[in-house]
Amino acid sequence: MNDPITPSTQSATPISTNDVSVSADQLRRRLNKLSGKREELLRQKQSLSVEIEKANGFLEIADAVTEALDKLSQDVFHRQLRVIETTLTKALQEVLDQPIVFKATSSLKRDAASVEFVVQRDGFDEDIIRGQGGSVANILSVGLRLFAITMLDESKHRKFLVLDEQDCWLHPDLVPRLVRIVQEAGRALGFQVLMISHHDVRHFVRFADRVYRLIPDTGDGVTLERVPTEAEHADTEMAIESADQSHH
Repeated sequence: MNDPITPSTQSATPISTNDVSVSADQLRRRLNKLSGKREELLRQKQSLSVEIEKANGFLEIADAVTEALDKLSQDVFHRQLRVIETTLTKALQEVLDQPIVFKATSSLKRDAASVEFVVQRDGFDEDIIRGQGGSVANILSVGLRLFAITMLDESKHRKFLVLDEQDCWLHPDLVPRLVRIVQEAGRALGFQVLMISHHDVRHFVRFADRVYRLIPDTGDGVTLERVPTEAEHADTEMAIESADQSHH
């Protein structure tokens, strides 16, 4: 026989009004914190929406901008080629005293710009390497090196160019013309040039700032001899004249 159900003799745990008040305060603080976070997230969402709208605007014109930049780059590249053509044609004609024209033709190969150089006389192409016994190649090599050095980042590269036997195929009488062009280009573009040559030093004294002759000695070395340039010689003569006048 089952036992009869009788009321529990244990009463429920009483809830303090203080506990209720504390719980309500915690809930309010949490609610305020969540409300503040929600407002911050809404502001971030609005800001991101603005950025996304701007990005979508840029994406809409991205293809047109890319095409315009490519065209601008090609235009700049072609203008540079025209400058190179004009300058090197002038150099060839001034040094060789012949109606030679330098041509640069650009094309796109394997997604990269390619340039082919030719020289023309009376509209007909000539071999650059063998043209004029190699003197054409001498002059063009110097000119292209001068252009190349102007393209370097000045913060990483010093404007200093070494030309080693770049006049080897030139007739001696033509060497001073090349030296003059190099001197003028160096001064105009602000870089130093060291020219090494087997030609007689007299071809350099008119335009060079410093001239040295290397003379083999009896041993295994060489003797370095300073050769006065025309400018230094003129300064010396002026100093002598001034000294003579002061004595008189």
